[in-house]
Amino acid sequence: MTEMVYGALPQAVGEPILPRWWRTVDKWSISCVLILFGIGLLLGLAASPPLAERNGLDPFHYVQRQMIFGGAALVTLFVTTMLPPKLVRRLGVLGFIGAFIALAFLPVLGTDFGKGAVRWYSLGFASLQPSEFLKPGFVIVCAWLLAASNEINGPPGKSLSLAITVIVVVFLAMQPDFGQSALILFGWGVMYFLAGAPFILLISMAGAVVLLGVFAYNNSEHFARRIDGFLNPEVEPTTQLGYATNAIREGGYFGVGVGEGHVKWSLPDAHTDFIISVAAEEYGLILVLVIIALYATIVVRSFLRLIQERDMFIRLAGTGLAAMFGVQALINMGVAVRLLPAKGMTLPFVSYGGSSLIAGGVALGMLLAFTRTRPQGKIGDILLQRGLR
Repeated sequence: MTEMVYGALPQAVGEPILPRWWRTVDKWSISCVLILFGIGLLLGLAASPPLAERNGLDPFHYVQRQMIFGGAALVTLFVTTMLPPKLVRRLGVLGFIGAFIALAFLPVLGTDFGKGAVRWYSLGFASLQPSEFLKPGFVIVCAWLLAASNEINGPPGKSLSLAITVIVVVFLAMQPDFGQSALILFGWGVMYFLAGAPFILLISMAGAVVLLGVFAYNNSEHFARRIDGFLNPEVEPTTQLGYATNAIREGGYFGVGVGEGHVKWSLPDAHTDFIISVAAEEYGLILVLVIIALYATIVVRSFLRLIQERDMFIRLAGTGLAAMFGVQALINMGVAVRLLPAKGMTLPFVSYGGSSLIAGGVALGMLLAFTRTRPQGKIGDILLQRGLR
């Protein structure tokens, strides 16, 4: 009767998804990602034409492909940032299972493209590197297990996550891909430490990693060759490291000028693993510092937001994703200046590579989804709910 006289009560309309997303997402980190992608295209215009010429392709063939893959990566990133954490977790688990199956079949169906390591599937129009897609899913699965292990009557998540880590590292080492193996171990170690692992256990695991490194050095020619090249005080000028080191030295503070660099004509991987050497030669230390600052901004802002997060899974997964993202960039740049052995690892959102770009979009999309501001509730209420379980 009341509704007949006064009309129906107005329905409470929730905030539309796009305004809510824009209000809660970290806009500084998104801006940094877009700038990094723009820098990658700029450097690709300089680094890829020589390779295209050697392969008899259009001068901007690789730049065009980078725009296509990068566009797909950015769409993936933005869509993923809008997903709720529970859906991100489900998709991450499914993605991990699919990527691991693809990784397991690499020795049978994969190819090395003449690089000595079977890491890719040849799709004809492109190549697929399963390890790139494995990383974000791996972080999600391990974070889920570690968070569940802290619940009352929870599963033995720490042991299960360790078992998964060992299995993944073994498959990666079989390729061989020791760089991704080290990155996986680092990401798991960060999450395990955050989940409350005893310090003595982490020290013991670090010792085990050293022993595994010695074993790999004595039994893998691929690994030994890279370590020997790193330890050799004399850099052979005609190697990739020699060309990269010389390019960085020639660039100085302000670079030799746009398009005036020479390293892109000598390095076969100037547009991928050694893209930072092109930046240092043509644009100098200034651009390199800008790139470092952009990566640091994404990682630091992610950590600052995750500190306020009270959900254990979100905190662990976000920290693992941010740590692996920052360390991958650090490894890539460290190799170029001979601080680390050659790893064959791309610079996220800057290097050319379809798998790297799209998988990076997935990982950063997950990270930005986890770092969106959301109501946390009072800590007393959360502790009370846990006590009533």
